[in-house]
Amino acid sequence: MAAVAVADRSNSRRIDTGRIVLNIREMGSGPLMLFFHGITSNSAVFLPMMEELSDRFTTIAVDQRGHGHSDKPASGYAADDYAEDIAALIRTLDKGPAILVGHSLGARNSVTAAARHPDLVRSVVAIDFTPYIETEVFDTLEARVNGGSRLFEDVAAVEAYLADRYPNVPAKAIRLRAESGYEPVEGGLRPLASPTAMAQTAKGLRADLTPAYREVAKPVLIIRGEVSKLVSPAALSKTSQLRPDLPVVVVPGADHYVNEVVPDITLKAITNFIDA
Repeated sequence: MAAVAVADRSNSRRIDTGRIVLNIREMGSGPLMLFFHGITSNSAVFLPMMEELSDRFTTIAVDQRGHGHSDKPASGYAADDYAEDIAALIRTLDKGPAILVGHSLGARNSVTAAARHPDLVRSVVAIDFTPYIETEVFDTLEARVNGGSRLFEDVAAVEAYLADRYPNVPAKAIRLRAESGYEPVEGGLRPLASPTAMAQTAKGLRADLTPAYREVAKPVLIIRGEVSKLVSPAALSKTSQLRPDLPVVVVPGADHYVNEVVPDITLKAITNFIDA
């Protein structure tokens, strides 16, 4: 699979889960596989991976609360809030237990949902987010998240900003983010992600994740980028000590944005895990 932006051939719609209205992108048929993006992002970043998996699964990528075209309540951005959204969505879709694939924030939320609602989850792929992330890492992340809420002149300005922020992400994946994650307003373009929601979400990422990892009983694959600045080798090592039964894949040369930087390797790791 090439690391390129793809045409959006998904069925995009908003779905009322009874607790929140979430925007989703859907393609394919078969067992349910849900994708959850990282903070400030949106469901479009998973379109290339959905394309590859839609011949085997009903692939659905979700704009999580506060992001994309989903509802943006004034509060409710802790791990449990996001996890309950996942549970409500699975129940609403009524397609049976789901495989959850989450990157960063989405990984935290997916593991939390699996720990709280094992009846609704088949397995989890947790991409580059674990317990034991250092305080200074969260400090840097929070500053970057808050700094991204600004007015951009046009899509080219957005692409330039994103290319500087994500230097290892291929240009076509940057373009996909730029074209899907911003909306026209007076004077230019602003991120679809709510600044208030992002600030609360960034603070919530600091909460202790060890109980969810300790309690989760469903299969979980941990994927880390070898040069990730979010998940350090020490954090990964402590996570493996906490749960030595969980398989780990470290992707050579990849940073935190593993699924966008090296989608081929990420896809291979996911399919090997699912098929094992």
